[in-house]
Amino acid sequence: MIISNISVPLLGLVDTAILGHLDSAYYLSAVAVGVSVLSFLYWGFAFLRMGTTGLAAQAFGARQHNQSRLILAQSLLLAAVLGLGLLVLSPVLLRLGLALISPPAGAYTLALDYISIRIFSAPAVLVNFAIIGWLIGRQNTRLPLLIVLSTNLLNILLDFYFILGLGLNSDGAALATLIAEYCGCGLALIIMRRQLRQLPGKLDRHRLKRWHDYRDLLAINRALFIRTLILLSSIAFFTAQGAKQGELVLAANAILLNLLLLMAYGLDGIANAAEALVGDCVGQRKLPLLLQVSAQSAVNSLLIALLFSGIFWVCKYPLIAMLTSIQPVQVLAAMYYPWLVALPLIAVWAYLLDGIFIGATRTRAMQTSMLLSASLVYLPCWYLSRGWGNHGLWFAFAAFNAARGISMGFYFWFFSRHNGWWQTQESAK
Repeated sequence: MIISNISVPLLGLVDTAILGHLDSAYYLSAVAVGVSVLSFLYWGFAFLRMGTTGLAAQAFGARQHNQSRLILAQSLLLAAVLGLGLLVLSPVLLRLGLALISPPAGAYTLALDYISIRIFSAPAVLVNFAIIGWLIGRQNTRLPLLIVLSTNLLNILLDFYFILGLGLNSDGAALATLIAEYCGCGLALIIMRRQLRQLPGKLDRHRLKRWHDYRDLLAINRALFIRTLILLSSIAFFTAQGAKQGELVLAANAILLNLLLLMAYGLDGIANAAEALVGDCVGQRKLPLLLQVSAQSAVNSLLIALLFSGIFWVCKYPLIAMLTSIQPVQVLAAMYYPWLVALPLIAVWAYLLDGIFIGATRTRAMQTSMLLSASLVYLPCWYLSRGWGNHGLWFAFAAFNAARGISMGFYFWFFSRHNGWWQTQESAK
């Protein structure tokens, strides 16, 4: 899962490196804004991956094969409907997203073109969420690795062809991603079909038509949707505040955020493994095993975080030079780089506990933690530190991640002390 996850931000780094060596910062800024808008839309529906993983892991632990089939079918149906809905509403949603971020004038048109191309991949992206989530829940991580690596390697090859070969710049980056995501979706569907042939039992199609059979999935996903929406709003807010300081600050922040995503996805590899294993423990109702899995995951997460901080510290200038040759952007990226070194050790606990709570489907606690961290920590810290400029923005973002880890740590202690891991979703409310 670590290898699979890291390939995602590596794709973003390739985009950044190619665009960052073009003759203008506008292309890099445009893609940074476009990715922010699309991340808000796509990852707002990442509950299709997370919620499916938790429920599939618990069905796997309880050896309920028919339930496992039903969870996959429900998630795929929901993904297809939501993906088509995004396409229908995209003209309004995309312009609204750009209006909220307010990118510099030179980047606005390029960003709109970028997201107008990539939005057509919405159905493929959401279907992939559901399939990968189901596979992870069944503790099968090699197949998600195959899907993600194949998609991202194709994307990188197409990046070089469309951007450098055909000179399509930011539009080429969007077109490459669109093609790669549909190819990845096709591969995922083939893999899913083969996995279902090996699974005992059969799908009760009548349950797909009964609304109350979606209750657990929707209850879990509703809390995950709100939680993810707050997280993405926080990142979009970060991008918007950087954009107000000019295209150079926006481009420098884009470089650092891409490197930060490399760390985030690496830590999420441990969290994804924890999702599957914790869900299995919950399905079997084994608290000692759940605590053991959590402790082992904590040690592994801390080691990965230390590794990333060390790499970022040692490789500061080579990483910046690799991602952009625009000197003013390099200077600004170096100025704010210490935040990148510190953030892995600050954010590690939030990422780990996300995985544990997803596996246990304690999504209401995740929602509450995110809401409190954003409203009582992130925004007040940003407001009080506005005089620090972009440093204040990074300080608020670091405090936000720390607050998430602390608040979910309290929930972890409470659930472990009071048998909260075994409650149903309704009673947990």
